[in-house]
Amino acid sequence: MSDMNSAKNRAVWFDIAVSDLEKGKAFYEGVLGCEVKMENYGDVTFCTIEHKDGNGGCLIEDKALAGGSGGVLLYLNADGRIHDAVTKVRELGGVVLEDPHQIGPHGCRAIVKDCCGNKLALHSTETV
Repeated sequence: MSDMNSAKNRAVWFDIAVSDLEKGKAFYEGVLGCEVKMENYGDVTFCTIEHKDGNGGCLIEDKALAGGSGGVLLYLNADGRIHDAVTKVRELGGVVLEDPHQIGPHGCRAIVKDCCGNKLALHSTETV
């Protein structure tokens, strides 16, 4: 993620679930007219959508989520305060689905549901 994402934007990233990573890669490269790069982190393979000058996202292969209401995961900015943000989720009627955890060299995230049941990620560049 670029520094601009963390410093200036509330929405900083997104994951799009696809049923076939190769087909998804070809589709989004063609539709968006930009590079979609296959990457690996540990045993996870995903594709990042070029985002040098702004917000970006990636494709994840998840047949259960692809095409359904849970197919896109929006990341909101909680840079430098992810633990406080997770505490607030609980205090304000949300649910923490996944506590803060590292996402490779891209910092960390927590997966939560807001007070209305919307699933989203909180992102920070800090290390947990």
